Amino acid sequence: MFEGLRGKLAGVKARLGGVISETAVEVPPLSASDEPVDSPVETPVAVPQGGPAPEEPTLSPSPDAEPPSPVLPAEPAPEPEGRPRGGLFRRAKTPSEPEGPVDDQPPASPLPAPADEGTAARKAGVLTKLKVLVTERELILKEDDVREVLDELELVLLENDVAFPVTEEIIDHVRRDLVGRHRRFRESPDEIVVETLRSALLDVLGDGFDLPAFIRDHERPVRILFTGVNGTGKTTTVAKVGSFLKREGFSVVIAAGDTFRAGAIEQIDIHAERLGIRVIQHKQGGDPSAVIYDAVEYAQAHGMDVVLADTAGRFHNKQNLMQQLGKIRRVMKPDLVFYVDEAVAGNDAVTRAEEFDRTVGADGIVLTKADMDSKGGAAISIAHTIGKPLVFLGTGQGYDDLAVVTPEGLVADLIGSAEA
Repeated sequence: MFEGLRGKLAGVKARLGGVISETAVEVPPLSASDEPVDSPVETPVAVPQGGPAPEEPTLSPSPDAEPPSPVLPAEPAPEPEGRPRGGLFRRAKTPSEPEGPVDDQPPASPLPAPADEGTAARKAGVLTKLKVLVTERELILKEDDVREVLDELELVLLENDVAFPVTEEIIDHVRRDLVGRHRRFRESPDEIVVETLRSALLDVLGDGFDLPAFIRDHERPVRILFTGVNGTGKTTTVAKVGSFLKREGFSVVIAAGDTFRAGAIEQIDIHAERLGIRVIQHKQGGDPSAVIYDAVEYAQAHGMDVVLADTAGRFHNKQNLMQQLGKIRRVMKPDLVFYVDEAVAGNDAVTRAEEFDRTVGADGIVLTKADMDSKGGAAISIAHTIGKPLVFLGTGQGYDDLAVVTPEGLVADLIGSAEA
């Protein structure tokens, strides 16, 4: 499904990722204020002793340092309390043991712990600094940097039946998201590309629609009217939605409202028998409004959850048929109107949905034969064009071949992830 568009978007992703990779530069080295990490090695000696420590070495010459040495060994008594061997602090000063003042330092037992913490902090600081310098990059893209890629993206969308206004909206969104903005990123530029395309597509797809949640929160029976043009698979879609709702735990009744097309009543009757769903029907050529009215009455009398009303296919430019649909609406008072068309119809489906929405109204869209559509333009365009959600995609001949559409899922299927 939508293989052609998916493949071409992958090419655009690669091109745009290449532009970002070429434009990005390494983050500048950290400022001098962050570099004193190497100097604190000797500062613990001077800081804790205060002023007297530097003066003691100057007062006692090296020859006189020997007489005090017998007195100093008596002071190592504090060492056995915490550190019998003098710890890290003494080991660091072994080269300068001949100097007398060094032996005066050990009695200050609290010093070894800060030295330990300082060493750990210095190591962490160096590792963090190295990681930033190695993995982080930053960029500011200009219009000229992405012009060719955006032109390619525009061509890809138009070739795959994305409506022109929708294409413009996507391109403008990508441009706003990339051009002139300072970005810092790690690893692959694919992260930026995927997130930018994902945001642009979600923007045009709008919010999804959760039909089971709507039914649960609504007064029963919920009445759903299906409209659309001839030959788009509307009657089969009614059966598929009925099967879906049964699996969700709802009781369903179908109104065989297509009394015009030869064989339509028999077709929906066979579907309903296979699915174990009740059908309300009249003779062929009867008033469809009366059939649907009887179905609503039956659902109310038997405590049914949902009424699904099939109708005859019609084109929006046939005024008499559109007026008949208006009468059906007045009689049924539907809670939802679903417009059904073919995904393979491309921009024609978008135009027809717009006309039906203007004339009769629509609350959601169902596109059939999506498994035969390699382009996907109608699926992207239709929700944005009429401002109504794409609810289902027909993906095959089986009753279970009905995909519930979520904008996030559709976008993920089209562009994948940064790792893909």
